[in-house]
Amino acid sequence: MTRQGHEALKIELERLKREERPANIRAIEEARAHGDLSENAEFAAAKDRQSFLEGRIAELEYKVANADIIDTRNLPKEKAVFGSRVVLENVETGEDVEYQLVGPDESNINAGRISISSPLGSAIIGKKPGDELTIQVPGGRRIYELVDIL
Repeated sequence: MTRQGHEALKIELERLKREERPANIRAIEEARAHGDLSENAEFAAAKDRQSFLEGRIAELEYKVANADIIDTRNLPKEKAVFGSRVVLENVETGEDVEYQLVGPDESNINAGRISISSPLGSAIIGKKPGDELTIQVPGGRRIYELVDIL
């Protein structure tokens, strides 16, 4: 994963541990104070939330501890690899778009970060400037040209 993606996971992990987990513990205590737990929807919802939070915390701890961080400053410019920033041109419209190829945990299409596991991301990997790539999307086929690797 990229350094930026690793930092984002660490921030989310800290937020879950310092804010979300204590807030949920308070919600469980409040719901417990309302009496009969067998018919207490607030208690059931808080316990479900606790289960989700603990699962997400464990997942993030594992990912943060076992991440391979890629230095994106020294990536090759001859072909697209994980971490590369690429410029694509839609062959039909002539519109240019810029993306960075990242892992699934880091992808955010609005920020120009696409997962290497996505159809477009996997089509870009290994391509060189000037190569065309065709992907199947719900609206039909799209053809792009890899214009540049930044």
